Amino acid sequence: MVISLVLIVVGFAGLIFGANWLVDGASGLAKKYNIPDLVIGLTIVAFGTSAPELVVNSVASLDGLSDIVLANVIGSNNFNLFIILGIAGLVYPITVQSSTAWREIPISLIITVVLFGLANDFFINQNSEISRLDGIILLLSFISFLYYIFKQMKTEKTEVVPYTQKSNIKIWSLILIGFSGLIIGGKLVVDNSIGLATDFGISQKIIGLTIIAAGTSLPELITSIVAALKKNSDIAIGNVVGSNIFNILLILSISSLINPIKYNQIFNQDFAILIGGTVFLIIAMFTGKRKKLDRWEALILLAFYLIYTVYLVTKEL
Repeated sequence: MVISLVLIVVGFAGLIFGANWLVDGASGLAKKYNIPDLVIGLTIVAFGTSAPELVVNSVASLDGLSDIVLANVIGSNNFNLFIILGIAGLVYPITVQSSTAWREIPISLIITVVLFGLANDFFINQNSEISRLDGIILLLSFISFLYYIFKQMKTEKTEVVPYTQKSNIKIWSLILIGFSGLIIGGKLVVDNSIGLATDFGISQKIIGLTIIAAGTSLPELITSIVAALKKNSDIAIGNVVGSNIFNILLILSISSLINPIKYNQIFNQDFAILIGGTVFLIIAMFTGKRKKLDRWEALILLAFYLIYTVYLVTKEL
């Protein structure tokens, strides 16, 4: 058991450092072309901080662990929304300054509802699963989302920020080392978490919704807190919303293409919380004159999810 815990910690370290190196390298490439902060938050940073989920889910999907795949994505999205935005909003109230971010939050809500329908097979009368066809639909939606973002980038004015460019060797070294850390770390986390769950009789769902979801979301947490401390709301919220969109459209699409994901309807409760939390965020951000997530609203997000997590764990014990 002790060895498994140590290896999980080592795995998470590999995921966090790997994601950071990947983001640094990818951001170095992006900065050469003067891509704005929000776009970097919604794409490069969101991809880098979602990379742990991608690797963990790919490994879990190869092993046919559908509950881990679903719990990691839904749990990570809830963690991003309630915990990360809650903490970031307590550090500094988050103001939506860019018109682009206003559109991405409703997009996040729409794709969550669509995924809920696909998983429960409301559209086709079949067994509940996220099939390879569903994966193709999600992947095409992801490509459309990227096209939309880069189209928006061309229409918005960008402030050119002085930047010391990294050499190509350093950039690609960071990217390659980052990917290596993610792959090794992801394998360690999945294998040893499953071993612990088996030893203690804890379900894969709870392990995925709590330990794995929180661990793979640490890069988003660190990124958004740093952004909040620097009063950069666009990066803070762009990272969270972008990661949630990436988790559904990219990570679940790849996971389902590797292996169709059997959907357990016990996840409907977690879906409902994710949808409700996103609606709460829209109401909080888009009502009133200030267009911001105030500290008391951030506290509601944080407190609710902490209580819900305690409920999940105590119900399992």
